[in-house]
Amino acid sequence: MYEYSIVQSLIDICEEHVKTHNASRVTKVVVKIGVLSGVETHLFIEALNMFREGTLCSEAELVLNIQKVRVHCNNCGIELDLEKNDFICPDCSSCDLDVLNGEEMYLISLEMD
Repeated sequence: MYEYSIVQSLIDICEEHVKTHNASRVTKVVVKIGVLSGVETHLFIEALNMFREGTLCSEAELVLNIQKVRVHCNNCGIELDLEKNDFICPDCSSCDLDVLNGEEMYLISLEMD
């Protein structure tokens, strides 16, 4: 499962930050997941709950910010969030779109004690 390796990397990053900042544990993790990132949210949560036991993230609150696909139409210049994965400009019907957001996954912030 793709999500297992992502979660393991996330836990490793969190533990590095705990050590760097002389904290004792992670209390909150905020992650942004784009709908085109390839990450299945329910599998991500399941993997995190499985792998964080016994780590410095074991009791951390998880906040997921799901990012819609944001595009720019190169034909009419509009910038908008797509409601569905239909890559056609709703204003001019052009397919000449650049994806600006929604393909990535980021660790946005950590809170530590």
